[in-house]
Amino acid sequence: MIKESVLLESPSLRSSVLDRTNVLDRVKALSLLPDGMHVTTAMVATYFEVADTVVNNLLSRHRQELQSNGMRVLRGSELQNFKELNLSSYGHPQPRSALAIWSRRAVLNVDMLLRDSEVARQVRVYLLDMEYLARTQPVDNMASKDPDGLDARIEQRITHILGRTVVPMFNALIATSGEHRRELLELREDIENVERRLCRHHKRLAALEGAAPAENVRSTLKAMTWQAFEQHVAELLRRDGCTDVVVRQARSDRGIDITGRTADGRTVAVQCKNRSGRWTVPSADMQKFAGAARAINRVDLALSVAPCNFSHESQAIADLTGVVTVDREEVEAWTAGVRLKALR
Repeated sequence: MIKESVLLESPSLRSSVLDRTNVLDRVKALSLLPDGMHVTTAMVATYFEVADTVVNNLLSRHRQELQSNGMRVLRGSELQNFKELNLSSYGHPQPRSALAIWSRRAVLNVDMLLRDSEVARQVRVYLLDMEYLARTQPVDNMASKDPDGLDARIEQRITHILGRTVVPMFNALIATSGEHRRELLELREDIENVERRLCRHHKRLAALEGAAPAENVRSTLKAMTWQAFEQHVAELLRRDGCTDVVVRQARSDRGIDITGRTADGRTVAVQCKNRSGRWTVPSADMQKFAGAARAINRVDLALSVAPCNFSHESQAIADLTGVVTVDREEVEAWTAGVRLKALR
């Protein structure tokens, strides 16, 4: 087993285990700034229960190593933009000329340099235990303990993080960004492409293993009552980063079954149509919903969701009033894990 003293002295060994940032949360929660990715020097010191000067001294002695692992010093316009997004309304001290920010990887790097911190020592214990198990556990044994496949679980966790944290974070940044808006849009598109590829990969694996995911999803949706379908859609909204999601389950709301907000703050009204024996959503239902969502409630995003198709008349009304229709094929893909495009 690797000794703690070697970890403290060897840059190459530290580098080999820096991907295991989840060990930080084994000892105590690491609070992040609103961007969901960084902490300040004061927050690093608070986590390890040391003085700010201790962290600053480490930065002076190991600047190159820490920078290579996600520590950055912001100045000028970059600092001003970061302050407005992350520090202005959250009670953090306002730096005047420069600010060091740290990624989780950089914080773990600090952990492996701190000698006189009990928190750092406890994190290293977890880290070394995990590394020992990874080096000594046979691959076959690991697979046998996890019949669903370790890689599949990891990929599903990545998909969850992308959908619930990373993409909403980009939505918030894009909403308040100026000169970097185009770059952020391109980055968000890259992340969404990764998410879509992972979802397609899960489907291919299921097909190779003998499952029929499309049929399973279709039969599950078909078996739902209208109440269950509304709850299902509400959970999909929450999964895709929506907040304040409320299922009304009342027949007197002029066709609005669910309300909420998208990750970037837009108001949402949703109509759910799941009536047995109906092949299309009729124009009367769409007309009532469009009037309630657009003329009365004036929401930013109106969604009409149904595990069937929409009649030509109802689709025409939706196009005219700006209602986004989510038909059977899209509902099935949404249920299977693909993020709904209108919520991105």
